[in-house]
Amino acid sequence: MRLSAEWMSIADDRILEFVNEHGPATPTKMYEDDRVRFSRQHINTRCQRLTEYGLLVNLGNGVYSITEDGKRYLNGDLDAAEIEE
Repeated sequence: MRLSAEWMSIADDRILEFVNEHGPATPTKMYEDDRVRFSRQHINTRCQRLTEYGLLVNLGNGVYSITEDGKRYLNGDLDAAEIEE
């Protein structure tokens, strides 16, 4: 079971799942794929927030990749409430 934090939104799990499954991606790519059903702007904002907490990393040019902590969170091995910004 995943343990999310107060700062997280439902979009965060979808974003992390997408990047984990498909590899590095831009918010536009996530939006166009239709698996992350939020606006491109909201996806972009959430990617930035996930980067602040170390679950994603910005590779440059708006391309995001999942980190080891992001994978641990998805697997239920990391309580997101324990992550510091």
